[in-house]
This record gives sequence, structure tokens and C-alpha cells, in this order.
Amino acid sequence: MSDKHEKQKSKYTLDRQIPGAFDGETVTRRRFMTATVHTTGAIAAASFALPALGLALGPIFKSTPHRWETVGTVDNNYTPVVVTLTPGIGNAGEATVYVRKFNPEIDTDIYDRGKQFIAISNRCAHLGCPVRWVDAAERFICPCHGGVYNLLGVPVGGPPVRPLDRFYTRVVGEYVQVGPRFSVNSKLRPFSPRDPGEPLDGLGQYLYPSRPGAQKL
Repeated sequence: MSDKHEKQKSKYTLDRQIPGAFDGETVTRRRFMTATVHTTGAIAAASFALPALGLALGPIFKSTPHRWETVGTVDNNYTPVVVTLTPGIGNAGEATVYVRKFNPEIDTDIYDRGKQFIAISNRCAHLGCPVRWVDAAERFICPCHGGVYNLLGVPVGGPPVRPLDRFYTRVVGEYVQVGPRFSVNSKLRPFSPRDPGEPLDGLGQYLYPSRPGAQKL
């Protein structure tokens, strides 16, 4: 039985009878040039792919800080207040929030128990247009596409696919503070923030996951 080492080809190009080979050469010039071109192409591709990959995956490893902003004291009716969602970008980072005291006669949902104040976003759940609270009708109305929400922010007319988003609230001393935003389904169950037009009932909560880093408390 022959030794297996005798069956192995020599590492030298001249022993392998490669045309143009030199004595003591282990890598042909063609193979060297091919490897150089491939390496250069890989570096060029990585210079485009790595920044895009970092931009896509970066938010997964970045947690969004929770902001709490004092809005003063509010009464039993919805009081509009302006809060800063993203500091440092002026009016673009601000939003209007409607805040009122907890009312046990209408806030009967199990997810609202124990709260002292209810804070609802003015961003329509259809396309994100600003809604406004109308005291006479006791409705939130979107003038853009006809979305209508009841006292709890649940849609009762128009194209919205879910209730208005809400904000966490807390009381510090004598003042009310508004915290991060969260979304709710038709039963007012809280979810991580979603974009307008994304339903949260049934399969919607799985088909439209929240953005990375934007999690509810």
C-alpha cells in the first residue's frame, strides 16, 4: 500500500508542470492576480454594504430614552398641551397631546385602571394628519380624510384602522407629566408604538411590528 503523502501534488508550480512557472514558485502569477482582483472587489463592495447594514441594524442596538415632560394641571375636559418628542429639531419634534382626568364612568377598560390621567395623541391613525377635539360633538375629528373618534379615541367613522395613540402619564407632586407614546388596539390594549395606517387587531399586531428600539414601558 503506497504512502498517502506520495499521492499529494507538490506545492511548487514547476513540479506541477505549469507553463511559465519558476523554480521555487508556489503561487502562479495568474492566481495571484485573480486573488488580488477578488480582494479589491470585496473591499469595494464592503465599502457600500457595511454602512447600509449598519444603518439598518443600528437601531436594534440603540434604546430610545424615555422622556417625561411636565404639562401642568388639567381639568376633566381634554386640554391640549404641546410636548417635545424629539429635542433639538424645533417644531418638527413637537406634538400636541390632549390630556384629561381619569373618569371612572367612561374609562371602564381594564387597561385604564389605576390611571389618574388619560393622554391621547392628535395624530390620526389613518395617515398621521392632526385631529382636534370638538367639545360640542365630544369627538376627535380629522379634517383631512373624515376620520372621527369618540371620547376614548376609538374610531367611529372614516378610514382610521385603529384608535388614536396614547401617552403614558404620571403625577409628580402637584403636576402632571406626559411620557412616551404607545399604540392601542380596538380594546385599548397597549402595544409598542406603530406608524399610522397599521392595524393592531387580529393578525395586524404581527404583520406590522414596531420599529426597533421603540418599545412601550
